[in-house]
Amino acid sequence: MDPEIIFETVNLRKEFGALVAVDDVSLKVHKNSLHAIIGPNGAGKTTFFNLLSGNLEPTAGQVIYKGRDITHQPVHRTIHFGVGRSFQITNIFPNLTVFENVRLACQALGADNFKFWQAASAFKKYEQRTWEVLERVGLKERAFDFARTLPHGDQRKLELGMILAPDPEVLLLDEPTAGMAAEQVPELIALIQEIQRAGDKTVMLVEHNMNVVMSVSDRITVMHQGAVLAEGAPAEIAANKEVQVAYLGGLYELNV
Repeated sequence: MDPEIIFETVNLRKEFGALVAVDDVSLKVHKNSLHAIIGPNGAGKTTFFNLLSGNLEPTAGQVIYKGRDITHQPVHRTIHFGVGRSFQITNIFPNLTVFENVRLACQALGADNFKFWQAASAFKKYEQRTWEVLERVGLKERAFDFARTLPHGDQRKLELGMILAPDPEVLLLDEPTAGMAAEQVPELIALIQEIQRAGDKTVMLVEHNMNVVMSVSDRITVMHQGAVLAEGAPAEIAANKEVQVAYLGGLYELNV
């Protein structure tokens, strides 16, 4: 096993009855890279992420993480292995404060994850980690605001903070800019890049904003009808005529 490959899939497949959502996908993700998964709606991108994170069981094939076969591990185990996952729909506790959202995420993977009835002050190590995470994602000043009062862009930052809380090695980010105003996107993307580069983390990204994908990715995998259509550096993908037709209908060219 190449130590530079942190995630690998081998002929990964997911069938829902007669529908093949993920069609024998094999790919390798390099450690400390930003690897984007793109494709038209219905290409199987989110299902593929669900297979990587343990949210779904594959019909066939393997998921290998750091040389270990985790194909049939449930989601709570993959989190413990060091895989963090976000979803297209913001996944926060709206009636808790920003601080409490992140603190619970810190505590969830610790030895105190079921000690719900002790005073929060008993868990100083989680409080310290919570402050570190809030500083990292730029929400320290809003720590005691209720999560529901945050603008959508800040809710996305909070979700990112919750994923970062247990310090995972891999972040699976499923359309992190979904629903955000255009002017908010660059700040979130810059934050993701900073976390990836400064924290020795690997980021896998599903994203429809092609300007974002082309500007931040080290490598891009294009999915179409559940299968891998193409893979390469952004410039290679932008120049691929097959990708132009399948992903964009041949209407206009991708730009790097």
